[in-house]
Amino acid sequence: MALIARWRERSQPPGAAPGPNPPPDPLAGLPAALDREMRRRIDRFMTGLERYRRHPYQRDVTDAPAIWREGATRLLDFGGQGRPVLFVPSLINRGYILDLSHRKSLLRWLAGQGLRPFLLEWGQPGALERPFTLTDIIAGRLGRALDQVVAQVGGPVVLAGYCMGGLLALAAALRRPDQVSAYVALATPWDFHADDAAGARRVATLLPPFEPTLHLLGELPVDAVQLFFATLDPLLALKKFSRFAEMDLASDAADDFVALEDWLNDGVTLPAAIARECLGDWYGTNTPGRGEWLVAGAPVRPEGWHKPALVVVPARDRIVPPAAADALARSIPGATTWHPPLGHIGMVVSSGAKEKLWQPLRDWLLAAG
Repeated sequence: MALIARWRERSQPPGAAPGPNPPPDPLAGLPAALDREMRRRIDRFMTGLERYRRHPYQRDVTDAPAIWREGATRLLDFGGQGRPVLFVPSLINRGYILDLSHRKSLLRWLAGQGLRPFLLEWGQPGALERPFTLTDIIAGRLGRALDQVVAQVGGPVVLAGYCMGGLLALAAALRRPDQVSAYVALATPWDFHADDAAGARRVATLLPPFEPTLHLLGELPVDAVQLFFATLDPLLALKKFSRFAEMDLASDAADDFVALEDWLNDGVTLPAAIARECLGDWYGTNTPGRGEWLVAGAPVRPEGWHKPALVVVPARDRIVPPAAADALARSIPGATTWHPPLGHIGMVVSSGAKEKLWQPLRDWLLAAG
């Protein structure tokens, strides 16, 4: 309101006095109009949030059978006949985004398309995982899960990583090239400073205030992890719940919204050492992009991968800037690169995902190597 008053003052000629009948002030109704609009938007957001909380949808599929377990981690077998593919998700979200519902399951669909998908579901870190580093994850648990899949199918497998899982999968593939026939990266960042170095460093500056928590608990809590994601699009919650307020609650679209939102809110904690590596080293100093990320003491170098590789870079990704993922494609000799017009999550669960990613991915997997 002070700005409006200041504009009024500046619009009067010096020394001018208002006449007996000044013209109507065109801004007189602005404060009330702003107040009404703010109230309308807040009401729509709160309506959408309350409708989400009360929506009856529950996940309508059960997890595929686990053929191996270690600590909190399970190796899920989706069946099917054909080329085996081990999917490696991020450590900070549950892997069932790839098996979200009966309508939105990339893995169940692939199992009926001449492939045999497996999913490494990391689970909620417990006492065993809390001291883990990324080396423990990659050279240890992921390596042993890969051993299990190779033994199960009797030969090498395709290793496919989603988001952060693409970095884990690449490091494992470089360590075990005899067990991996091809590599797939789905929305995987590599050069964290390629798009906005200052922004990446700002993400890293959010970590030090949590150091007392990391020391006390040995992990970064789920709420803190969610905070990091919220900084990428601070108005996202307002926008998405406002849209949900206008949906038909009995529609498939509403069920899909709730399924995805439930997954987003079903996060996991991040072991302290891994949080420091990912947020401090990856975002802060860009160790992967600089060729300085070490696993078991050895640098992870994409240029060392000489088998078939596919790098999928969603053009509308707001979580992993396309430039950060394109850097990985350029670093792998002969890699195939796709830029589907989809977002980071929409790439696997949106209405256009089957046509723009699922089907081309199936064709590439069947033809590669």
